[in-house]
Amino acid sequence: MVDNFKLMSHLMRRSGFSETKDKIEKRLNIGYESTVEELLNPKIEFDGIEDSLLRRYHPDQSVSHDSTGAGSYWLYRLVSSNSPLHEKIGLFWHNIFATGYSKVTNGKSLTDQISMFRKYGLGRLDDLLLQLSKDPAMIIWLDNMDNHKGAINENYGRELLELFSMGVGNYSEDDIKECSRAFTGWTVANVDYTKQLAVRNSIWPYGKIAWRYEYDESDHDSSEKTFLGEKGDFNGEDIIKIICQQPSTARFISRHLYHFFVADEPPVPSWPYIEPQDIEAINILEKCYFDSNHNIEEMLRTLFNSEFFKSEETFYKKIKSPTELVVQILRITEEFDGPKFELSSRNSQITYMGQQLLNPPSVEGWHQGLEWIETGSITERVNFCVQQMSDATKPGISKISNTIINSDISSMNLDILITNIMDEIGGLDISSQTKESLENFATSIDLLNSRDENELKEKISNMFGVIASVPEFQKC
Repeated sequence: MVDNFKLMSHLMRRSGFSETKDKIEKRLNIGYESTVEELLNPKIEFDGIEDSLLRRYHPDQSVSHDSTGAGSYWLYRLVSSNSPLHEKIGLFWHNIFATGYSKVTNGKSLTDQISMFRKYGLGRLDDLLLQLSKDPAMIIWLDNMDNHKGAINENYGRELLELFSMGVGNYSEDDIKECSRAFTGWTVANVDYTKQLAVRNSIWPYGKIAWRYEYDESDHDSSEKTFLGEKGDFNGEDIIKIICQQPSTARFISRHLYHFFVADEPPVPSWPYIEPQDIEAINILEKCYFDSNHNIEEMLRTLFNSEFFKSEETFYKKIKSPTELVVQILRITEEFDGPKFELSSRNSQITYMGQQLLNPPSVEGWHQGLEWIETGSITERVNFCVQQMSDATKPGISKISNTIINSDISSMNLDILITNIMDEIGGLDISSQTKESLENFATSIDLLNSRDENELKEKISNMFGVIASVPEFQKC
């Protein structure tokens, strides 16, 4: 039987960005299943600065020479939101429906896309794919504005089947063509005019005007199509309906959910050739997909309450993405109580670690798991964690340090003290080898024998810095 505190800590690492002990204990008071329900349906989705005001702090999100403003804008939401799952689901879909600044060059359109993921990302897949197909950033990213009756562009049709829903091997080249025909006329409004606006690229008052979806009926191919064995005068809505009914779609989405929330899977391109590591879990999620009429919220409810998710065998089976790592650190340190200028440098740190928010390397998104860890990125990860977590002036670090000091530290041995510290920063479990290393460090700084409170606080913050560098902290 898994300890309740450890289980709740595990849930918050996966559904959000980890939480400190005081917050975990509050969730324990309402229970595990009730916490799952609160994560899926929060009473208040966001209690920070509303978007209409927040955008005034980030007018640079809409300039075409840099994506930093748009990334910082989203980072504030990630750090300050009291509904972490609604932000994390944005990260989930952003990696699957990868759309990049390198081509779109409009941060406002990209942040609008993330807002769409928050709104529809926990609903029916059918509705989400429909909104995605109408999303201006996606239309630009995959060239659907160049998809015309009599002269199709296959980019969106191909990726909709290959990377967004069914996966390789479950459709034909003819299906791609017919799918693309169905999405002719799905474009952005006033293309020539908005291109001219983009050239001007002024950030005043609030940047470039974001692209807007438009359906051009005169450019839509309304003739009969044959798609996945079905015939009809299909428009895009019909194609999405057929896609969402496919068993291959259920498996593809189920595997993505398992990969993101449970345990790292091999990169997506290998999925046609490598079976899921937990076929039974995938089968459970597939069944829920059809039983719930393709509802992502129900699939996550099933996932979080499942035995395979709660099993200790899945604990620390995922490596945190750069975004997850930085957001966790900033939520612990409580450095940002508003959209401060320094958010830009924190956003840059995510990029240095190998993940530039709103600018994935390709339509495949980022390969995750062990691919987050290489010589350059691990150095950036550790240096950032140590620097932030060892800073005793950070409000959150100071608060946790005071909690530990007030717990009668003088009566503890090193084993108990380190366990308490692990609990305070999110219920972190560590190996005996890691604990021994931490005890050696604590001994080297004479942690249990400090002259005054300030000295003790400084030593505890140094412990935080060392803990943030251990392998277990880099995982979730």
